[in-house]
Amino acid sequence: MKQVVALVLNGVMTYDLACAVQVFRHGPGKFGEPAGFRMQTCGVRPGPVWTPNGFDLRVEHGLEALATADIVVVPGIGLPTLPPPEEALAALRAAAARGATMVSICVGAFVLARAGLLDGRPATTHWAYCDEFADLFPAVKLDPAALYVDDGDVLTSAGLSAGLDLCLHIARRELGASPAAELARWNVTPPHRAGGQAQYIPDALADNGFHGGLAATMAWAARNPAAAPDVSALAAHALMSERTFIRRFKAEVGTTPRRWLDAQHTVRARELLETTDLPVEVVAAQSGFGSVTALRTHLRAATGTTPADYRRSLRQ
Repeated sequence: MKQVVALVLNGVMTYDLACAVQVFRHGPGKFGEPAGFRMQTCGVRPGPVWTPNGFDLRVEHGLEALATADIVVVPGIGLPTLPPPEEALAALRAAAARGATMVSICVGAFVLARAGLLDGRPATTHWAYCDEFADLFPAVKLDPAALYVDDGDVLTSAGLSAGLDLCLHIARRELGASPAAELARWNVTPPHRAGGQAQYIPDALADNGFHGGLAATMAWAARNPAAAPDVSALAAHALMSERTFIRRFKAEVGTTPRRWLDAQHTVRARELLETTDLPVEVVAAQSGFGSVTALRTHLRAATGTTPADYRRSLRQ
């Protein structure tokens, strides 16, 4: 029986905590408890813990509970860049030194990093906070695209629902595939999601507030991706030679027209996969890709997954 202890700090994101509760405390059946785990929560001290979600939580244990934990789970807090109490960081370091498996959900990675437990190790966190995380903790090998990272005795997840993915992964690692699949069915979620969190990140190049002398051509290509399959089509619309167009485009936009065009085609393909049931061949044609192979290549580069898995993950 693995003892799981979640460290509940002031400002805790209750969804993150619930991901752990659903796997380590609530098993299949009414009020069931999953075989193999016993979970409790602790705070810096027993008593109420403030949340940004409109209610407070109450924990019965203080940091001493971490001294007997096999697995320590750290959910995110609402202001992740604020340093947590030093006594909490010291307790986390002691648990790790004792051999406990350390787990963070979403921006809980900031807490583990503050404790120095991620230095030199691969880790991930919510995509929206990756830049801040990288600035604060340059010694961490941050992987912004991963849903979760398993580095043996330290595991981290991306944002929100990726915490459930990670907790199910831990259940699979500790208990085996069959019990983990049963937990996944109880939570009405896949036992394993394909791809990484890149598929959920808004594409920065999708902002079509174009400026400069090529704005009309860029706006046309974004509205009509099938009519602009390559750079020659862009140059023809702009009434320029391809060589002149490429030079002007680099000067105005700061990237190559080929790279920009591929990004626009990928944005359109993602939109079609998310909102329609069109066959992949039609999606490839309507998004400006010349073939399904090209669509697969660019979608995998952008999201880490295939068209079928991308559609399934966004629409289930």
